[in-house]
This record gives sequence, structure tokens and C-alpha cells, in this order.
Amino acid sequence: MDFFAGEVIYLNKPIKWTSFDLVNRFRYKLSRKLNVKKIKVGHAGTLDPLATGVMIICTGAATKRIEEFQYQTKEYIATLKLGETTPSFDLEKEIDAVYPTAHITKELTEETLKKFIGTIQQVPPIFSAVKVNGRRAYKYARKGRNIDLPTKTLVIDELELLDYSLPLIKIRVICSKGTYIRALARDIGEALQSGAHLVALERTRIGNVTLNMCMQAEEIDSFLDKIKL
Repeated sequence: MDFFAGEVIYLNKPIKWTSFDLVNRFRYKLSRKLNVKKIKVGHAGTLDPLATGVMIICTGAATKRIEEFQYQTKEYIATLKLGETTPSFDLEKEIDAVYPTAHITKELTEETLKKFIGTIQQVPPIFSAVKVNGRRAYKYARKGRNIDLPTKTLVIDELELLDYSLPLIKIRVICSKGTYIRALARDIGEALQSGAHLVALERTRIGNVTLNMCMQAEEIDSFLDKIKL
């Protein structure tokens, strides 16, 4: 393998790691393997710290392919808790409001999910890396400032209810670049005339790269050890 000419590596991001943590870990271990101080390493498609799943890491000249991978369709398995919201739309922040769920049925949930299939408008989470006036939105959020985030046009190709166990529902989402599943959880909760937040998220596919093709973070050492330079 020639990591300077460019290699593409598939990794399964662990929970509570940032995407940068995983890239940093791989870059550090790769640099030691190659006995160099610096090598270009980047990733396609950021995952939130509480999410797991497919991450594509590119090295050397292959970093030019990052944009190509970012624009590929992504698939997620998400678990939502209905009846409760948080400021971050996931478990990063404490519950800030409680809503009724007695009116929600499996049939209503399935009909509601259908409304999100196709081209939709989505407002990103305030706790996100979206830039507003040159600053990341989460920096405003951490200071308690309310700002208006621009609406994004997205495409949801498929949205399937996998499990219904009120107050929890599990869904499979196939979507375009830039989709925030946390924001989708918020919008599904509102559409059900309740609230919702994300309690688990796994990215299972980017383009043709599926989870079963990905290396675990703890396998990086043994992977690099086997490579002959």
C-alpha cells in the first residue's frame, strides 16, 4: 500500500469519539509506521460524537476524493425517543421539555414518516458546525445566543419504520449529503404533535461502503503491522 500516493480506509467510528479523534488516531499511528512527521489524512462525512458507523478516511493524494465521497448517498439506523426534547436534539444535552404521546400509534407514525420522503427543507441544529457569519453555530449555542440558521434543501430517498416500541421508534434513513438526523428526529416529533430526540445513531452505508467492510478502531494497530513497506 502506498499511503502517500493515496489509500482509502473504511473505519467504524466508536461512540463518544469525535470524527477528528478517529482521524487523529489513524494519522498518528500511520506516521509512526511510516516513520514520518507528517502525512495528509482526512475524512469524508462527519459523525456526531454520540453516533457510530461508517467513516471513510483518505490518505495522501486520495484526500482529493473526499468531496466525491461526501456527495454519495448515506444510510442510517436511528432510534428516537418520542415525548421528550433536548436542546441538541440528542443525548448530549438534558431534557428540556416533555410532550404527550398517548395519541401516537404505529399507523400514525408510518403515515407521518411518509411525509418526509422526497425533497424536504431542514433547519440544522443550533448545536452543529454550520457556519453563521463566519462562526460555527455551536459557538453561539454554547453562549446561549439564539440565531436564525438558513434552511437547507435535502433529499430523503427512503424512510422506513423498523421498530415501534413507544416511546421508542427505530427508523432506517437513506438520504443526501448534509442531512442532520438529529434535526430529522426533531421534525418527526413535531409532525407527530409531540417531541422527539435521538438516542442512538449508526451510519450503515456511504455510497457502496457498508458497515461490514469497516475496520474497528482497535484493529488499526494490527492492520498497520501487517503492511509491508
